[in-house]
Order: sequence, then C-alpha cells, then structure tokens
Amino acid sequence: MVVGELTQERDVMVIGGGPGGYHAAIRAAQLGRQVTIIEKNKLGGVCLNEGCIPSKVHTAAAQSFQRMESFLQLGLDTSGVTFDITRLQEHKKKVVEQLLQGVVALCKANKIEIIEGEASFISARKIGVENGHQYDTFTFNDVIIAAGCNKKPIAEIHHHALTPTSIWNHEELPSDLILYGNDDITLEAATTFNSLGSKVTLILPPEQHEFTFDPAINKELQRQLKKQKIKLYKTDTTPKFRFDEIQWEVSFENGKNESVILESSHLYCAEERNPVTESLGIQRAGIHLSDEGFIKINEACRTNIASIYAIGDITEGPALAVKAIKQGKVAAENIAGQQSECDFTFLPRIVQSIPPIASVGMTETEAIENGFEVKVGESSLQSNGYTSILGQKEGFTKTVTDAKTDLVLGIHMMGAQAVEMVSTGTLALEMVAREEDLLFPSYPHPSVNESMWESVEDLEGKAIHKVPKVTKQKVTSS
Repeated sequence: MVVGELTQERDVMVIGGGPGGYHAAIRAAQLGRQVTIIEKNKLGGVCLNEGCIPSKVHTAAAQSFQRMESFLQLGLDTSGVTFDITRLQEHKKKVVEQLLQGVVALCKANKIEIIEGEASFISARKIGVENGHQYDTFTFNDVIIAAGCNKKPIAEIHHHALTPTSIWNHEELPSDLILYGNDDITLEAATTFNSLGSKVTLILPPEQHEFTFDPAINKELQRQLKKQKIKLYKTDTTPKFRFDEIQWEVSFENGKNESVILESSHLYCAEERNPVTESLGIQRAGIHLSDEGFIKINEACRTNIASIYAIGDITEGPALAVKAIKQGKVAAENIAGQQSECDFTFLPRIVQSIPPIASVGMTETEAIENGFEVKVGESSLQSNGYTSILGQKEGFTKTVTDAKTDLVLGIHMMGAQAVEMVSTGTLALEMVAREEDLLFPSYPHPSVNESMWESVEDLEGKAIHKVPKVTKQKVTSS
C-alpha cells in the first residue's frame, strides 16, 4: 500500500453511507458542518442495494399478483397475466439505480465529500482509510460510526444456499423452495415466492416454534400459511442439510419427535448479525462495547468518547433501517450543538408478507407480563366496507389497552394497508393516547382506517359491525 504523506484534517466524518449514514451526513450538512462520508461499497448500504428495496420490489410484485382474482371482481380481465422474473429483476435494478443516484445527488447538493475505502480507528482522534494500494489518515472533530454489521447463517450450511440478500437476485423462479428461519425476512420470502409460483416449505428452528408477533397475529398467520398451502414444520433439533449439486436434502426431528426428510431444488437460510467492531479497530479508540460486541451509546447516540457517535446495526437493539435513520439525525443534531435524543419505546415493525403485518407497542402477552390489567378490542376486515370493495378481506386490527387507565399500550394489524396505518398507531402511542383519543376523531368512509376505529370501540363492546356475544339467560319457573 501507499501511505499518504500527511494526516488530513476533517470536521465531521461518517463511517458508512447506508440509510443511517447518509441521513446523518445530510442533517449535519444542513446544520452547517463540513461532512465526509467514508464508504467501502455503495452509498445506500445493504438496505438500498441488497436488502430493503430489492426485497420490497419482489414483495410488491407478489402482493399484486396475489390480488389478480380480486381484480376480476372489479371487471378487470386478468386471465392472461403471467409472471416474468427477468422483467422484475430489470425493474428492481432500475429502481435501485434511480434511488442510488438520488442519494448521490443529495450528497453532492449538500457539499458532502465521499471517500471510497475501508475505515479503521488508529486512535480516538485518528482514522485510517484503505482503498486498494492507497492508505490515508485523517483527524476529525467528530465522527459517526454507521458501519453496519456482518451476517452469518443461523446454521452451518453449504455455500450454495440462498441468503436474505441473494434470494432476491435469483434469475429463475425456484420450482420448490425450503426456507429455514423464523424472522421477518424469511416470512416475506416464504409468502412472496409462494405467491409467484414456487412450492414453499417453511421450517422453524428449535426453540422458535412461535412467531414473535401478538398472539392473535401468530394464530392468524398460521391459518394464512395453511390456506396458502405453505407447509410448516417445527423442529426439535437443528436440521442436517446436504447438497448433491442438483438438489437439497433436509432431515430433522419435528415437534412430534418424528423423523422428516425433505428434498428441494433450492434452500434458503436465515442469518444473524455480528457487529464489525473488530475490523474497525474499535479497541484502539477505547470505545465501550456490550457483551455481544455492539457499540454502547446513550440516548444522544454518543459513545463513551465525547467526539464519537454510533448509529444503526452496529449498536444494540433491532436491526431496522428506521432505527438507523432516526439515530443518524439525532447524532448529527447533537454534533451541531442541538439537544436531541432517541427513544425507541414505540418502534413500528412491518412485514410485507401476504397479508402484510404491522405492529407498534406492547403485545397482549407483553402487557400482561409488565403487570397491566389488559383490555383488548378487535375488528375483522371481513366487515370493512372498503376491503370488501378491494376483495382483500383477510386480516384484522387489534388494540391493547390498560383497563385501569384506558391508556393505549399496543396496536397490531394484519391485512390490507396495515403498513400505512401503523403510523397512526405509532403517533397515538407517542402522544400517550387513551381510548377516547382514538374514538373522538372522524375516520374517512369507506376506508380500511375504520378497522382501527372499530377495534377501539370493541374495547367496550360497542363495535357496530361485530355480532354481540350471546349471553344465556337463566330461566326460572314460577
């Protein structure tokens, strides 16, 4: 390598140009700081180039394809519709490139310097950047670490297995597909490829026999998987995976202590994240880490070193782009002298499955475990006027409250437009809403939004479109 002669000085440096990194950079620039992003691959990170956006192109295609039957009911002849994965891949590449160029243009417009290379700390005040044979060193006033994490399969598996990123790059639709995992991406992949025409089998790992949603969603989700003819297995032991260059063989003990052997042309394995703190030279900077190796930060996204901040997947908590984006803005604002903080008590969770799932706040189980006297209201989309028009009546809305104070604790939705509606639930929780706060406003009619209204009404047994429970009256003889 060629070592630069002089150490260069910079104001604010951001290590990583993913969603958290470039949001942090632009916000810092908006607030008058001179910003440099160090990125070893592409701006936008895994989310834009390999993960969130590419996967949602596929889920959008699958959801649209799945609605073809309801289009017929609206008088639209879709009998000749077919799926072409090659065209989908072309569309995906176009979408990703357009969004990437948008990020590049925004960085340029905000006069953000982009340095290509891999960064590592030399000390708490100095960073080295390696790019091929070139090696430069920089000092900085402040730095934001947004380097993300590495991924590894949750089981020892052959390298031919599909991953949460490679599955969206497949040029041919798998004839049959086995998925091993229990996370949101695995669930999206299962329902997406099933809708597009693959024969799908989903295997849940040991000790992960239940999905991690509210119990009502878990129950409905299993019904939906069965309805969609997705075979579901629950394992007692980690499966054995064998690939013979033509097909996969997966063998395991199921939840009934029975031996099961499955064969498939394609196999997908979920991944778990590992922080990239070692390659970043975090120890040389003296930054404190959690026992799992993630960077520890406070509500201002500051580490134990005053001039060093960290955001996104390299920090503790869920690996969600929405978390990284919020943290990026907060870190930049604090660097610029503003008082800003993160609070992820009400972090919305979405899954673009079929049907979509969205939730925020406590599940019914979590509320009980936290000592609340729980009250629950539900509204089925079967009785919603607009879902009847759309032909998308699968799903429901559930509201969880504290029976003593009427405080809203959680909102959980499954079905049409759930992802869009969860923002209303998030805002309600952030505003410390009670039942009356969600009952008082007028909801547009007809709309799927009315399902949230009715789920709150159901807390007091006042839902209009729900048959009242029949109570048996005791008959006494005279």
